[in-house]
Amino acid sequence: MKVLFAASEAYPLIKTGGLADVLYGLPLALHELDNEIRLVIPGYRSVLDKLKPDTTRELGTLNAWGDGWTHEVTILEIEHEAYPFPVWIAECAALFDRPGNPYLHPDGYDWPDNAERYCVFSRVVAQLADDALQLDWRPEVVHVHDWQTGLVPALLEDVSPRPRCMFTIHNLAYSGRFSREIFERLHLKWHWWSEEGVEFHSGFSMLKAGIVYCDVLTTVSPTYANEICTPEFGYGMEGLLQSRRHKLHGILNGVDGTSWDPATDVYLPENYTPESIQPGKQNNKKALLEGFGFDATPQQLQQPLLGFVGRLVEQKGVDIMLNAIPELVHHTDACFVLLGSGDYGHEQHMNELARRYPQRVNVYIGYEEGLAHLVEAGCDLFMMPSRFEPCGLNQMYSLKYGTLPVVYNTGGLADTVVNATDENIRSKRANGFVFYNPTREAFASTVFWALGHFVNKKHWQQLQLNAMQADFGWERSAQTYMDIYKS
Repeated sequence: MKVLFAASEAYPLIKTGGLADVLYGLPLALHELDNEIRLVIPGYRSVLDKLKPDTTRELGTLNAWGDGWTHEVTILEIEHEAYPFPVWIAECAALFDRPGNPYLHPDGYDWPDNAERYCVFSRVVAQLADDALQLDWRPEVVHVHDWQTGLVPALLEDVSPRPRCMFTIHNLAYSGRFSREIFERLHLKWHWWSEEGVEFHSGFSMLKAGIVYCDVLTTVSPTYANEICTPEFGYGMEGLLQSRRHKLHGILNGVDGTSWDPATDVYLPENYTPESIQPGKQNNKKALLEGFGFDATPQQLQQPLLGFVGRLVEQKGVDIMLNAIPELVHHTDACFVLLGSGDYGHEQHMNELARRYPQRVNVYIGYEEGLAHLVEAGCDLFMMPSRFEPCGLNQMYSLKYGTLPVVYNTGGLADTVVNATDENIRSKRANGFVFYNPTREAFASTVFWALGHFVNKKHWQQLQLNAMQADFGWERSAQTYMDIYKS
């Protein structure tokens, strides 16, 4: 099949979170199933800086209406070693050639023209689906992701023949909400403005547009597909989603086996397999401790090491974890390495814990890919107390690396982590530790419980082997997507 993917980011060209990893792993797996794939993303400055003249060619220009005027968008086609198919870049300097995060100003606030930026991008995607550049390539399926491309399913009504359209929600908490004034200034179609269309609490939501006008709606885990139909996780859209249950599917994300495999990971000082897990993890643990400024003495190497990698936002339960660390420091010999950035208050809290417990807690404010891999390989436990998690990738990385996750029972965490109950241990299914109330007390209690298992090395090694044997490759998920595309 011919499938056009469109999204606001894709690894390794631009990444702020798990969305980018999906837009690498899933198209690649579908390509392996003999599909014709094209991927289009915006031409951010950081993306353009990565392009090489000898592997980039201009396909043509398209015009797309924005906020009061028409933008000229140049479509570049690139050859990239990470992708065995063409990648298209929608270059428009006025909208995308700027510093900072794709969605945020360097000072941390949303770009004020985000509605225009992603409306123009969506209009370009719809034109590409209509072969506006006369490339003799028309997709049978257009697969778009999150609110930044939510207008595409509606815009495809002008494409003939209209391709089928799948819309994937990666995180319902971000809905692309804007005012009615913006709706009018963008010259969006009036018949979309209704409670059954894009209107949402007196404004409009690009994510709602995707839900309403797509042919098939997916989320990134089965549990999250059920959760978003409830008031607790639906963000006011639970009624709409309940009415669309007939087209809603939950498909668990996969993990890129080329980048995230302890046997071949280029970021690790020592690679390892399930057969060599003990010396392999111990040597990575030593490198991780030294990298974070610890002494890495023989005694410290025997102490449990707990890690965290993630965005410092409320969703991730960062406050739950940080508020529990003093109690864990006082009552155990565990050490902690924390990697992330986001909310200023959480960053300050992390730094304060490092100052208060310099021999036990160390932090890295920011994100560094190699260090993230080393945390997964060198830690004994991975902390992931997210209040909600549509899918989550870090818990799957942790399992592949034999680092047992501590998670709240939600979304993709519930679909991947098997709690270390007596029954699950006996059946050799247990691969982590789960708590069932999103509180500091429940999290701390579960960590204490996990550390009780840690002292029994033979028992712990069996849990690690269980974890590493889990299959989270993209192949199974890609086949599920294929089956839905065809239906």
